[in-house]
Amino acid sequence: MSELNKIALKILANGKGILAADESNGTMTKRLEAVNVQSTPENRLAFRETLLSSESMNDCIGGVILFDETINQITSTGKSIPDVISSTGAVPGIKVDTGAKNLANSPKEKITEGLDGLRERLKKYYELGARFTKWRGVYSISEKYPSKLAIHSNAHALARYSALVQECEMVPIVEPEVLMDGDHSAEDCLNKTSEVIKKCFEELILHEIDLSGIILKPNMILAGNNSKNKISNEEVAEKTLECLKNSVPSEVPGIAFLSGGQSEIEATENLNLINKKNYTNFIMTYSYGRALQQSALKFWSTDTKNIIGTQNVFNHRARMCTLAAQGKWTSELENK
Repeated sequence: MSELNKIALKILANGKGILAADESNGTMTKRLEAVNVQSTPENRLAFRETLLSSESMNDCIGGVILFDETINQITSTGKSIPDVISSTGAVPGIKVDTGAKNLANSPKEKITEGLDGLRERLKKYYELGARFTKWRGVYSISEKYPSKLAIHSNAHALARYSALVQECEMVPIVEPEVLMDGDHSAEDCLNKTSEVIKKCFEELILHEIDLSGIILKPNMILAGNNSKNKISNEEVAEKTLECLKNSVPSEVPGIAFLSGGQSEIEATENLNLINKKNYTNFIMTYSYGRALQQSALKFWSTDTKNIIGTQNVFNHRARMCTLAAQGKWTSELENK
C-alpha cells in the first residue's frame, strides 16, 4: 500500500464520509444570509467549529474539506482548525481550485482555474496540516453540451492538479460534476457522465497519477431537475453503479458522492441503495456539503449559543449518512 492509498482509505473506510465545509466566503455568505445570520469571519468560524467539535466527527467523518480562510483560523480553544479535525481522527483537506470561469471559445460552459502558483500553495497547505485536496470541474447538459472542448479541458486541468497534489504527498479528490440543472433525462446524464469520467481517467493515466491514491467525487445519475421523466431511487442506484463500473479503473479505492442539489433525505436514501446494490470493489460513501449541514445551520441560526442542540442535529445527519454508506439506513432510523 502506498502512503497515498493509506490516507485515502483512512478517509473512506468503515462507512466514514467527508464533510465538505469548503464553501467560499461568497457561498457561505449566501447560506448565512438565507437564515438571517450576518456573514463575518467570526460567525463562519463559530458555525464550523460547532460542527467540528461534535461527537459524530469521531465515528462518521473521515475527512473535512476546508476553504482557505478556514484552514488558517484559530478556534475558541486556541487550537487551529486542522488540529481540531486531526484530534477526532479525521483528515484535514483543502479546496485548491479558484473557481469556474467562462471557457474561451465556448462561453456558455465553464473551465476551472487555479493551476498557476498551485505548487507553492500546496506546500503551505501541507505545512498547515492538509493531507488531501479538492478540485471541481463543472459541466452542464443540453443538446450541445458538454462539448468535447469542455470535457477535454476540464479533464486536463484535473489531471495537472492531481499530479501536483501527489507530488506534494497529498491525496487529490477528483470532482467532475455533471450538473442536474436542466430538463435532460437520466439516460442523457448516464451517457454524459460516463463520457466525462472516462476522459478524466484517460488524462489521469497520461499524467501518471497513482490511481490508488485518489478519491473520485462524482454526481449520481439523475434526471435533470426540470425533467418530466424522473426516475425512482432504485433506478438512480442502478444507473449510478452502471456508470462507475464501466468508467472507473479498479485501482481507485473509493468514490465519495456529491449531493448535487438533492435534499438531505434524497442524498441519504440514494447512497443507501447504491451500497445495498454495490457489485463493485469500490468503497461508496459521501462527500456532502448542504446535505450534511443544512438542518444544523437552520437550527443554529435560531440560537447560535445552543451548541449542543446544533451538534445533535448534525450528529443525526452524519450518522444517517454513515449508515447509508454501509447500506444500513432505513426510514425508521431516520425518523427516530
